[in-house]
Amino acid sequence: MITTRVDLNERQLAELKALVDGRLSTSESVLEQHGHDESAAVPGRPSAVVMVNNVEEVSKVLAYCNKELIPVVAFGAGTSLEGHVVPLYGGISLDLSNMNKIIEIRPDDLLVRVEAGVQRNALNDKLANHGLFFSVDPGADATLGGMAATCAAGTTTVRYGTMRENVMALTAVLADGTIIRTGRETRKQSAGYDLTRLLVGSEGTLAVITEITLRVFGIPEKMAAAVVCFPSLADGVLAATTIVRTGIPIARCEFLDAKSIRNLNAYDHMTLSELPTLFFEFHGSPTGVEEDAQAVKEIIEEFNGSEFKWTTDEGERRKLWHARHNAHWANFAANPGKRGLSTDMAVPISRLAEAVDVAMRILDQHPYEYSVLGHVADGNFHCAIMSDPLKPEELIEVRHITHEITLEIIEMGGTCTGEHGIGSGKITALVEETGQAAVDVMRGIKLSMDPHWILNPGKVMSN
Repeated sequence: MITTRVDLNERQLAELKALVDGRLSTSESVLEQHGHDESAAVPGRPSAVVMVNNVEEVSKVLAYCNKELIPVVAFGAGTSLEGHVVPLYGGISLDLSNMNKIIEIRPDDLLVRVEAGVQRNALNDKLANHGLFFSVDPGADATLGGMAATCAAGTTTVRYGTMRENVMALTAVLADGTIIRTGRETRKQSAGYDLTRLLVGSEGTLAVITEITLRVFGIPEKMAAAVVCFPSLADGVLAATTIVRTGIPIARCEFLDAKSIRNLNAYDHMTLSELPTLFFEFHGSPTGVEEDAQAVKEIIEEFNGSEFKWTTDEGERRKLWHARHNAHWANFAANPGKRGLSTDMAVPISRLAEAVDVAMRILDQHPYEYSVLGHVADGNFHCAIMSDPLKPEELIEVRHITHEITLEIIEMGGTCTGEHGIGSGKITALVEETGQAAVDVMRGIKLSMDPHWILNPGKVMSN
């Protein structure tokens, strides 16, 4: 089991380099790039970055690292938010970005098969030529392999589901280099254990995902966006949960507090009223979209909603969601020189308003600037909390604050992470949520698939 940092010697570097036709780097800039993600986690540094082109190379590299007890951290685009790609124990960063082929598009089956390094936007650009789109939208232009590994979700989950619902089959490489294929290209399957769902969300700790078969959808005939303001956060959240319970087939429903709207206005040159706000999106036929928008308008009026505006103009719709996806960066721009920690919690939607109120009550007891937003239609919300990177004690205190919030969320029947994953920062929260007995079962699975603990050590559970 890996318990201390591993630095590669000259022999190991040379032998690994030979396995990948020389695509190994120890350049300081490359090591630095592969030592962090978009989280507030303290960066690390691998001994080397190994760039692979195909599953056979992944197999050879893992078999070698398993024999030599070298830690391996898979790396895609580096957009994760819980320190997933930080090499806590040195070793190698296994860069899969060269594995970026869209292998097969099957419009009749609504399926696409891709290598793990394909990025989300590139896939949708290609699918658009066939009248299709891939639905999971975390905002960042992440790789599909990384999205599967973290069980990514995002703004469209309420209608189309998370990665767990949209990954049909996988090819993955175990720690000893064994190549396995899981799942089938069928909508139903009852054969054996569900290894696909086991690997989706395993954060690179059980295997390295190299190929993915995904569900895709036809591009809707019509899409519309809507914006509505509320006098309070509670009114907006209650309106959103009521809309979900009525069964209106909304495609997106995002809540942003007044601070988030203020930051977006400044960052993206928007002119939205700086009040708690809901963003909606509707998909369907022209008539259906108009009917859904009208039904939503009637509900929000019961919760003091105002300034309801909706549009079917494609440019306006894209502008709105582009701004929503920039909320993370807008927070940084509004707090220059600060570092942001993004929480990630989810509760049953009936308790969402209460959960957000609890989070804000705890945050208001401390001096840190924060904002709240989330995918309220599926009970998932985030608090972006800013701290000074020149004062490391602030990040420690912010982590204590987020842990306090997380424990309250778990008490409500919620989860410590709806989509970001456990990474290195929420290991104790996982124990609080599932209990030690369940974590021990997870450890047993880990040891059976990766007995030397070389795959992303220090993530999900302690070594």
